[in-house]
Amino acid sequence: MKVLFQLGHPAHFHLFKNTIADLQHDGIQTYILIRKKDILEDLLKQSAMPYVNILPSGKKSVFTLMLRLWRVFRFTITHHVDVLVGSTPEVAQVAWLLRRRSVILAEDDAAIVPQFIKAVKPFVDNYLSPVSCNNGPLESATTHYEGFHKLAYLHPSRFSPDPAVVDKYFPHNSTFFLLRFAKLNAYHDVSADAHGINDSIAQKLIQILSPHGTVFISSERELSPYLEQYRLKINPLDIHHIMAFAALYIGDSQSMAVEAAMLGTPSIRFNDFAGRIGVLEELEKKYKLTIGIPSNDTPLLYQTIESMVDTDNLKELFQARRKKMLEDKIDVATYITNFIENLK
Repeated sequence: MKVLFQLGHPAHFHLFKNTIADLQHDGIQTYILIRKKDILEDLLKQSAMPYVNILPSGKKSVFTLMLRLWRVFRFTITHHVDVLVGSTPEVAQVAWLLRRRSVILAEDDAAIVPQFIKAVKPFVDNYLSPVSCNNGPLESATTHYEGFHKLAYLHPSRFSPDPAVVDKYFPHNSTFFLLRFAKLNAYHDVSADAHGINDSIAQKLIQILSPHGTVFISSERELSPYLEQYRLKINPLDIHHIMAFAALYIGDSQSMAVEAAMLGTPSIRFNDFAGRIGVLEELEKKYKLTIGIPSNDTPLLYQTIESMVDTDNLKELFQARRKKMLEDKIDVATYITNFIENLK
């Protein structure tokens, strides 16, 4: 069996890295195709994982979409690929054209990514997603599992927070807060006209948090000179160790909010997806591992933060909730590996 992984986002690197290693350990040939996207290529280089960049420009247009499709198509033929895996439409489309097997992994509900659903629906083979996802028109092709994408790399069997990694930058046992500002230009963000933490809100957050500990900012977007002084400057591969020791995560990125939940770090997400995404609704309503606040309610944001930083043993409370969540969920990387290896 030869398996091709197409990675379109840094999150896909984390989602598939352990499965790729597992498959290779089992003697299966794997290939990785990527396009230029944020720090994706840097992550692969630092991890010494061989890859082919099929779209170094990273630009999006009808032409580049067709070019990506063609290059995945050509690579699949040239390297006699049997199974295509990823979270991009090309995986399903090329597999269908060449009568190969495909595995699409998705964690956004159909209502959040309607154009993606339309792009893969006629071609989809196997569609894997958590039990809390509503995939609408693709439910008949969906295999639901008890887990979350982030448990493919943050499950205790795959990741242990290392205080020595944090100590490279600052004492791991100090009180610090992690703020995350996304670009909010991903497809699901743009289609939902999503809003998040602007500069004035960020300054207010720093004002609230600074008396209690050190504030660090992880940001995809440019920061004002005032906010730049708080930027967290680290090796991107170390972010999850730092997140695990943070006293509180606040951001407009739902992806990192899920990561915080996997690690038992108290988290607040401030954007327009509050109450709309199945995975986050499960984490918030069932496990109480994150809090979603809509972007039109800044008073509630400030009030919630002040309440949380004044709560004794907050981290211990969230660690207990994490333990309950992990009792219900699986090692997702092992699940994906077994699913691929059992394809007929």
